[in-house]
Amino acid sequence: MPESKSEIISVKVKENVTMLVEARSFGGEREVSDQIFDFQSVADTIEAVTESIAATINKVKPKKATVEFGVEVRVKSGKLTALIVEGEGKGNLKITLEWGG
Repeated sequence: MPESKSEIISVKVKENVTMLVEARSFGGEREVSDQIFDFQSVADTIEAVTESIAATINKVKPKKATVEFGVEVRVKSGKLTALIVEGEGKGNLKITLEWGG
């Protein structure tokens, strides 16, 4: 696995709105700190995961559901990517479902 380093980068959230994000960069010596990255690919990933989880929860119809997940932002091939589950089998996804009470 390539070595990674963490950098603070500017990310465009929407027109005229940017935020600073700590992101990991993998491979190569490409300078990323002076670029502004588009957040849309990360937002699309979050939306897809959320919709999939919501569809599953709606099928089992719990009385209460809580979902937590962490998203690691990475710079790969000059683009932002969202990482929720790593290749080592570790994940950062917690789902609590309640039916009684």
